[in-house]
Amino acid sequence: MFTAKAPSEFIDENQDPAVNILPFKAMLAQQHIGLARNITHTLQVNVGFLCNQVCRHCHLNAGPDRKENMDAATVDAVIAYAARSDFTTIDITGGAPELNLHLPHLIENIAPHATRIMLRSNLSAMKDKLPDLVNLLQRHHVTIVASLPSVNITQTDSQRGDGIFTESVAVLRQLNKIGYGLAESNLILDLVSNPAGAYLPPTQEQAAKRFHQVLENRWGVVFNNFYNFANVPLGRFRKWLTKTDNFENYLSKLSSSFNPCAVEGLMCRSLISVGWDGYLYDCDFNLARGLPLGGSKTHVSEMKAPPAPGSPIATADHCYTCTAGAGFT
Repeated sequence: MFTAKAPSEFIDENQDPAVNILPFKAMLAQQHIGLARNITHTLQVNVGFLCNQVCRHCHLNAGPDRKENMDAATVDAVIAYAARSDFTTIDITGGAPELNLHLPHLIENIAPHATRIMLRSNLSAMKDKLPDLVNLLQRHHVTIVASLPSVNITQTDSQRGDGIFTESVAVLRQLNKIGYGLAESNLILDLVSNPAGAYLPPTQEQAAKRFHQVLENRWGVVFNNFYNFANVPLGRFRKWLTKTDNFENYLSKLSSSFNPCAVEGLMCRSLISVGWDGYLYDCDFNLARGLPLGGSKTHVSEMKAPPAPGSPIATADHCYTCTAGAGFT
């Protein structure tokens, strides 16, 4: 069993000294809230930063020129870790996971070790992988978690690139044709939306209603669940915030919107994230920030089991994103 460092030995908050907000760890202390692991039931696998898009809100600086991509040996190490653990969910992300050549091997061999597999997609990266990839996803009942910033064409293309909205809708239609997102099907298609600018998202209920109505009425697209999350001030989004003089104001918005009720459901309490190089983190955002699991670098091949309940979780000020408003679970 992995033994994490005690909280007193833990790494510092990595707070930006230019931002005048209460550090996240201090906020938790002020609210008398503890943040430690429950049972870890989800293994998140980031297969690389290679992506066909250069999204303004990306916390990883993913893009077509990134060389960081999980190799075959690391994929096998991840599969072996899943086999000796008891994860319920495998959450595959990137970059654009579809661009990693080892993705089919990962899905085929990790499927026996999880109740559910999720694949996070920007949709347009899936376009050139049809129908072979979708046949694989269909066979293993992989849940597709597709990101779509807006049902407004201009807003989506502004954030992701010209023509991306049209490509995304075309892929959603193809997924619907084989059963993904249909009420009578067991093939789940969920959508995730992030704001296009330096502001917090509207309420999930309000946004979900709009997405369902507009996509079905205008383009004949249906889907299952909808999730609306704030952007994390890391990577390319942080650079954009800084360039537009919005960084400090955005962090202030996040911290002032701190919701103590959101802490209980934080994904870092039940998830462990493995990066493209096999090293472990509490979440994909800590991966982007370079905050390793337990305060020291541990490779997935060294882990005998999931982290023990009660293990401390690395925090920094970007964690305010996950506790703002309704939270980020």
